[in-house]
Amino acid sequence: MSAPGPHVLVVDDEPQIVRGLRVVLRNAGYSVEEAGTVREALDALAVRPPDVLVLDLVLPDGSGVDVMRDLRSWSALPVLVLSAVGDEREKVRALDAGADDYVTKPFGADELTARLRALLRRVADGAGAEPLVEAGDVVIDLATRRVTRGGRQVHLTPIEFDLLRVLATHRGKLVTHRQLLRDVWGPAYEDATHYLRVHVAHIRAKLEDDPSAPRLILTEPGVGYRMASPA
Repeated sequence: MSAPGPHVLVVDDEPQIVRGLRVVLRNAGYSVEEAGTVREALDALAVRPPDVLVLDLVLPDGSGVDVMRDLRSWSALPVLVLSAVGDEREKVRALDAGADDYVTKPFGADELTARLRALLRRVADGAGAEPLVEAGDVVIDLATRRVTRGGRQVHLTPIEFDLLRVLATHRGKLVTHRQLLRDVWGPAYEDATHYLRVHVAHIRAKLEDDPSAPRLILTEPGVGYRMASPA
């Protein structure tokens, strides 16, 4: 008898969405538990913590952001947010509160399961613990602040390296504009998104084969950036 798959808690109050998620996730080998409110979600998380949480933002008794803020006070559990079109502000709030990634409703089964695999893989690998991050021919040494491309050292300014470091230590994870600005420049610069556009463009010019069609540093329009996951 095969071992049970990862345990997923799905928090959503739309029966049709829950049914679809149950089928998709069970077919992909996950065991599935369901909750339809903030209270039910927090109770389930406390009683039987899952391996990963799939969290809707709009719930009958509150917001998915409420769940995120409570959860992050005691757990680093990976969280994938479900976001309806038009929830842009709530989506950013959830990501800033500690969510790891999101998919937009309606979503494809392949995309959803790929995002979940990436989250679980980062947990298993201890994401951010390794001193070297390799992405194609780009190698980032987080300890020595040295970056090479095709074996040749690439000069990055301190700001450029710090941006790349944040993205590399959260590789595959969406990092919001606000988080990048806070981590690199400080809280006073959380709204200065024009800084990011300029410096990300410089990083791409140095590390991408075609900066106009980036494959390493990806843009999530209106939300933030992510470093591409390993193939």
